[in-house]
Amino acid sequence: MDGRASRAGSAAHWRTQEMFLIQEVMNLIGKGLRLDQVAREMLHLLSEIVGLNRGRIVLRDPSGEGFRIAYSYGLTREEAARGRYALGEGITGRVIKDGHLIIVQDIDKDPTFLGRAVTRAQLPRGAVSFLALPIRVDHRTVGAIACHRIRHRERALSDDLTILRIIATMVSQLLTLNERVERKTRALEEHNDMLARELRIRRARYGIIGTSPALLRALVQVEKVANATASVLLLGESGTGKELFARALHLASPRRDRPFIKVNCAAIPDTLFESELFGHERGAFTGAVEARAGWFEQASGGTIFLDEIGELPAVLQTKLLRTLQEGTVVRLGGKREIRVDMRLVAATNRDLANEVAHGRFREDLFYRLNVVPITLPPLSERRSDIPDLVLHFLTQANQNNQRNVNLTQSAVAHLARQSWPGNIRQLANFIERLVLLASEGLLDIEDLRPMLEGAVVTVPVLRAPRPSSLLAHEREAAFRAMGTVRPYLPADSHDHEALRMALTQAGGNKTRAAQRLGLTERQFSYRWRKLQATS
Repeated sequence: MDGRASRAGSAAHWRTQEMFLIQEVMNLIGKGLRLDQVAREMLHLLSEIVGLNRGRIVLRDPSGEGFRIAYSYGLTREEAARGRYALGEGITGRVIKDGHLIIVQDIDKDPTFLGRAVTRAQLPRGAVSFLALPIRVDHRTVGAIACHRIRHRERALSDDLTILRIIATMVSQLLTLNERVERKTRALEEHNDMLARELRIRRARYGIIGTSPALLRALVQVEKVANATASVLLLGESGTGKELFARALHLASPRRDRPFIKVNCAAIPDTLFESELFGHERGAFTGAVEARAGWFEQASGGTIFLDEIGELPAVLQTKLLRTLQEGTVVRLGGKREIRVDMRLVAATNRDLANEVAHGRFREDLFYRLNVVPITLPPLSERRSDIPDLVLHFLTQANQNNQRNVNLTQSAVAHLARQSWPGNIRQLANFIERLVLLASEGLLDIEDLRPMLEGAVVTVPVLRAPRPSSLLAHEREAAFRAMGTVRPYLPADSHDHEALRMALTQAGGNKTRAAQRLGLTERQFSYRWRKLQATS
């Protein structure tokens, strides 16, 4: 009776120890430690709690040649390094090859036991057993777990084998999880590498963001003509990034290290056009106290970008044509010709062929400029680029304004579905306004809607016989209602009477007149000249 009670007590003790061991191993796994940390601690607990000593986990060598002791407890570094096995070699190699448990009751009596890692002199006297179990992942044997065991001990061998099977299963699951994590990590690294390559390509492509077919076609055209000297005419809607493309053409050309001069023809007053473009000599006019090189001279050796070329006055169109044909300029008030060597890139959002047909643009100059026409795609043809553009402008606006505003993926997708008649410029302005007006945090679709209603509002085109004063009043009210986002209006959005009234109310100041009508000064000037020419 006392013997049975003693055995029952001993069994209960071992069960408690086993449960403690499993609980500790599960805690280790739950902590999310690295595989090597968990594996070594597992073998440590096997030794300390149930007496299965010098445990080792054998896995395929990273070199692909055979198997090696990957994790161990109770072995020196030199002993673990000696633990290398070919498939089928020794007890460990056979377990991995056949996928079956092997029990060596006495290592001294089994000629197939190699004793490679630990010499017999390092083991206790008396009979020593060796237990080796396969580790399986997805129905294939990938390694083995093995340990030494004192043969004569009160704990049953079957109990030791049970706990080893449990540990082998846990190791198998850990290896499976580790393999999946490594696979996902590799996939993420590859994805990051791809994104990094794309980012480098984008940066290399002159800061033009996007990979849509329409954009890439335009970029290919730019790169094809970059080494030529012929004039390039960039066509497209307002806000499509003509200046970026002009700079790209310059950077892709042999002139990349020379000046890049940009001139907005719409921003130069008519009285200063000639002086700005061609320069002037001292005393050429009141205030010309010293000679000044014009933009063409300053661009010599490099590239000059004439934006809004359609705004160039007729008298200067002739002078520009001569400069392009002869490669010389004559300063205002000067008599000598100055040789210049520059690549001309011009841009316009107007239909120059139509301007030629109506006599507002020289035909010969048009053909001279139109040697290589490149049409830039509107944002409506680049919808796949909108998410990248949104994130780019969002990052810029946050950095410039010390904000931390972010958008959900659904919000970015919603922006990609919107109509952006003002193209990239309108999108950039909207994102900056969003960052300035929004509270810091993550914005979703509902947060965007109030601002989008203002950004995409279409100001009604009101024409005579409506009273002009009411027209200006209503346009100002509409513009105030939509906040800081300026509407994008067609070129014929205002009649002559509306422009004249606004100019009168502004005391002849075109800037204030433009503001009254919700226009830029350039837009106002263009409409005014166009209507003057047709009246």
